[in-house]
Amino acid sequence: MPNIADLRQTYEAPPFLESDVPETPLPLFEQWFEAAVDAGVTEPNAMALATVSAEGQPANRIVLLKGLDDGFLFYTNYESNKARDLAARPRAALVFWWEALHRQVRIEGTVEKVSAETSDAYFSSRPRGSRLGAWASDQSRVIPNRDVLTERKHQLDAEHPEDAPIPRPPHWGGYRVRPSRIEFWQGQPSRLHDRLVYRLDGDKWTLERLAP
Repeated sequence: MPNIADLRQTYEAPPFLESDVPETPLPLFEQWFEAAVDAGVTEPNAMALATVSAEGQPANRIVLLKGLDDGFLFYTNYESNKARDLAARPRAALVFWWEALHRQVRIEGTVEKVSAETSDAYFSSRPRGSRLGAWASDQSRVIPNRDVLTERKHQLDAEHPEDAPIPRPPHWGGYRVRPSRIEFWQGQPSRLHDRLVYRLDGDKWTLERLAP
């Protein structure tokens, strides 16, 4: 095993200045996201989602961003651990890490369910296997073995021929994280990184620079 303390990455990038950014954060996020796609980042929409349970236990996992409007959209089982956390404490934090660009985006905000129509539209766009998988898996529940999943999938395959519609499960749908704070981090030499933070004050965004 390598010496973990000796693992280092040198960051090089042009200065990231307040004069270079828009007045609100979402257009900047779109610019950075498109740059990550253009750079060939693997799954640029992968984001860490942090929640806190009713008992105060934090948890984190990777989910996929599946939409952007006035918030960040993702989809999941409404009976999963993350959904139970969000029902108890409807706030969350997200992190995107795009190593190829030496960039990180951190988001904090409130969470709400998206409309049934929005969830229906996204569900119908998913591959058939993914739609069946949403029915087959009791997400976060203990199961005895993998055979439970494969047998359930075979049963659903038989119940839904290739051309048959597959309705969205009532326990599955989307969430929107409405941001109140977004930090854009750009790696720089000598660990003097750029950190620009947008904070929502009422209905207006303010911009601040943080020391790295």
